[in-house]
Amino acid sequence: MYYFYVLYSLKDQKLYKGFSSDIGKRFLKHQAGGTPSTKHRRPMVLIYLETYPKKEEALRRERETKTPEGGIALVKQLIHNEILTEDRKLQKS
Repeated sequence: MYYFYVLYSLKDQKLYKGFSSDIGKRFLKHQAGGTPSTKHRRPMVLIYLETYPKKEEALRRERETKTPEGGIALVKQLIHNEILTEDRKLQKS
């Protein structure tokens, strides 16, 4: 099983998109500062997850969301699902 995931930085309110076969281990690596692209943006919150049977599918989804059009579509989806607000802040739980 492979995962496409979205992290939200509580420090800079920006998203990080990635994929992994072990989401728990990968998230802990982000939290521990073991990922250069998120090291200075901690703490991070896992806000979204999709599951795929094949690595290629999860990787394709990650790449898609890193394009300008795909990034906009993802933010719209997160707003529609009430994960983010219109100003890209986390919804209050």
